[in-house]
Amino acid sequence: MSGILIGGVAGQRLSMNPAMANRHGLVAGATGTGKTVTLQLLAEGFSRLGVPVFSADIKGDLSGIAAAGDAPGVASRVQRIGIADWAPAACPTRLWDIRSQSGQPVRATVEDMGPVLFANLLELNETQTGLLHIAFDYARTENLPLLDLSDLEGVLNWIIEQRQALTERYGNLSPQSLGTVLRRLLVLKTQGGERFFGEPALDINDLIQQQDGQGVVNLLDGRDLIQQPRLYTTFLLWLLAELFERLPERGDQPLPLLVFFFDEAHLLFDNAPRVLLDKLDQTVRLIRSKGVGIFFVTQSPADVPDTVLGQLGNRFQHALRAYTPKDQKAVRSAAETFRPNPDLDTARVITELGVGEALVSVLDERGVPAPVQRTLIAPPRSHIGALDKSALDTLKAASPLADKYQNDLDRESAGEILQARREARRAQQQDAPEAEKAASLKRPSRRQSAGEAFSKSLLRSLASQLGRVLVRFVEQWLKRKR
Repeated sequence: MSGILIGGVAGQRLSMNPAMANRHGLVAGATGTGKTVTLQLLAEGFSRLGVPVFSADIKGDLSGIAAAGDAPGVASRVQRIGIADWAPAACPTRLWDIRSQSGQPVRATVEDMGPVLFANLLELNETQTGLLHIAFDYARTENLPLLDLSDLEGVLNWIIEQRQALTERYGNLSPQSLGTVLRRLLVLKTQGGERFFGEPALDINDLIQQQDGQGVVNLLDGRDLIQQPRLYTTFLLWLLAELFERLPERGDQPLPLLVFFFDEAHLLFDNAPRVLLDKLDQTVRLIRSKGVGIFFVTQSPADVPDTVLGQLGNRFQHALRAYTPKDQKAVRSAAETFRPNPDLDTARVITELGVGEALVSVLDERGVPAPVQRTLIAPPRSHIGALDKSALDTLKAASPLADKYQNDLDRESAGEILQARREARRAQQQDAPEAEKAASLKRPSRRQSAGEAFSKSLLRSLASQLGRVLVRFVEQWLKRKR
């Protein structure tokens, strides 16, 4: 099996072993140095081998992978590298969009997202996160499906209403902290989060598809999503977690099952809480056994924690600039992540690389990193740059999954169930005064009958006693007369 062509090194072609893709990778470099083109080259390389790909399209540039490239525009580079078999070719591509506009809708349920990721999305503190865990636990134990944001809002409001009764079960339930969580939830709704949460939820098997023998390239529109970094990173973390939890064990195979590109990865690591970073570290470490390869795309290796960075075997380092002492330190750190090449001053070369050049170190068939090489990156066979709106609309309409995800589902869930309970209690409370009133109308008549009986009994008793007194008085008066 041929590898994925990466580029040329001193007149020799350099390829990556696809069997090592589940050892993950890193594509790094300053803005404008060629990271996106390298990402596109890797994505189409996997697709040509029949491996599906998922990536966010942050600037819209990756959509060109759905169209054949321009041979004259890359002829010089093809010749320099010596690619005799280069020919323009498109990749089967499907578009996805959390906003449900430029691609197929992407949805997840609140329940599937879970309290850890949801707390990160809402930027909650420890106390508020604890209350969110309680809300999820209450929904689970009471069989209240959490599908959309209204469901979670309904459960939180219900807990506030019933907090006295729930205190024995969960301890102190601060209405102020619960109110804060509700306000954060409202902000998420106004920012468009309600379009993401709901059904039909994304089926990860729809991301692992082939078409005409090639792996389908799944692109998530990130042009506006990147303006909401918490939603962007939380969605990608959720997707990784879904892949890890739902895919069966595969072990090492000649080809990965799916390759996942995490663009603008620094957004994830900038403000993520420790519990989330630990979860990501574990996922990256273990998901390779599920056949999933993860490539982090960012500006500098320093953006990635060491525990994660140490698991990224395939490295592609584009140019870094060393204008400040901090930049110089980042350059030295980046150079130290490669297996040294005695013929290359890695730290110096990083600052000298031109656009489309990169320092590359890939894993051999034993999983050992090769010495770093200065590499001229091969041009993709697909179109470099964004497709126009007409082409994107055509691509969206042609998706075989359009009917499956286009329409929202709205089955009964926590919000509706709790509202029904609330209305039932309200009706019961309204019925209670009427019943009390009817009872009160009857009770006086019962008390009057009992009073009358008592009065009559008392009168009879008095009359009897008075009669006896009168009789004795008459008898005594008669005796005196005699």
